Amino acid sequence: MKFFNLCYFLFFSANVCFVQINSIGKTIVVGQFDKSEDRFSIEINTSEILSTFNIKAIPSLNLLKIGSDASLLSTDSIQKQQADLGYNTFMIINVRGYDRRYKKSSRAPLLKDILASGNLFKVYREEATSVSFEISLYKNGKIYFRDIIKCGNISDRSSVIKRYRKKLSKRIHRKWRKKLKF
Repeated sequence: MKFFNLCYFLFFSANVCFVQINSIGKTIVVGQFDKSEDRFSIEINTSEILSTFNIKAIPSLNLLKIGSDASLLSTDSIQKQQADLGYNTFMIINVRGYDRRYKKSSRAPLLKDILASGNLFKVYREEATSVSFEISLYKNGKIYFRDIIKCGNISDRSSVIKRYRKKLSKRIHRKWRKKLKF
């Protein structure tokens, strides 16, 4: 009986260690949008989707006051505070453009630089029929993963959010799990 318990304990502890090593870690979701309601919608929806894949995520709006600049997240005090809580990954989401031809950016700015830069795009624009979102993952202030999610056949803001949720769930399930090993 003792041998069985020992084997069970070793198997369980090895499995837990494997999951922790290969996961992307606790994530802070940052939406870079001009309107605060767009930022709120994207951050909350992304956090909910990540939680369905057992990734602990919080929106940046939980850390900042309403109307605060996202560049405050790159300060040493907030970074240390979040690292102490175990949040080691930043997910930056912004609109790349209103066309389907956009590709992933080849430049690799540091976290503090991308948080300091603004974004003039909205989630939905009247003339647009598609929106391309760029998602960048940062650890230790450096980018390690980037992806584009293209949402087409949109007619209003709510359809953009609906398609974004659907596409992000599929993308995480099919592509990110293999590349990020979680």
